[in-house]
Amino acid sequence: MQHSFDEQIVALAGVFQAAAIVRQIAQEGACSPVTFETSINSLFVTSPDTTIEVFGDINAINLGLRELYDAMEKQTSQKNTEIIRYALSLIHLESKLKKRPDMLDIIDKRLNQAKDQRLHFGDFHSTVLHNLASIYTDTISTFALRIQVAGQPEYLKVATNADKIRATLLAGIRAAMLWRQVGGRRWHLVFKRSGIAKEANRLTKSSLNSLR
Repeated sequence: MQHSFDEQIVALAGVFQAAAIVRQIAQEGACSPVTFETSINSLFVTSPDTTIEVFGDINAINLGLRELYDAMEKQTSQKNTEIIRYALSLIHLESKLKKRPDMLDIIDKRLNQAKDQRLHFGDFHSTVLHNLASIYTDTISTFALRIQVAGQPEYLKVATNADKIRATLLAGIRAAMLWRQVGGRRWHLVFKRSGIAKEANRLTKSSLNSLR
C-alpha cells in the first residue's frame, strides 16, 4: 500500500467519520445510511491496493473529511468536542490493540464468521450488526479505557442503536489501524495539524466537485 500523505488523510477521515456516526446515532437516533454502510463495509476490505478502496471512493468519506478539517482548524462546539473525543479514543485503543496479537486473531476469526453471515442474511441485517457489536464488546471493551458514548437515553436504550454504535466503533478501530499502517502517528495531530487541515479541505472539495 502507498504511504502517501493523502492515504493518511483518507484513513484518518475514516476514523473521524466513524466518530461522527456514533455521535449522530447517540444524539439523534439515526445517521446517514450511506456513511454508516461505508464504515461497516470497511471492516470486510482486507487486501486493498490503496486506502481509498477500503471506503469505496472519496465521496464516501466526505463527512469524515469535513469533521477532520473542523477538528484540525479548532472549530469548537459540543458536537465537535464529542467527535474529537471519540476519534482520539479510537486511535488510543488501536494502539493498545496492536500489542495484543491474541485479540487481533480473535477479531479476525470473528470477522470472517460475520462475512459468512452477510452472505446468508444480507450485508446490514440485524443479526450481522449484533455479531459485529459483540466482537467489539468481547475484545475492545475489555481494555481499561472504554469509550463513554454520550447521548439521549431514549436512543441509547434501543438495542439496534447500541449494536450500530458498537459496530461503528469497531470500524473506527479498523480505520485507526489503517492510519497507522500507512504512516499516521498520534503526534501528527499536533505537529502536522495545519497540513492535515489543508489536505482534508482539498480532498473535501475534490469529492464535491466529482459530484457535479
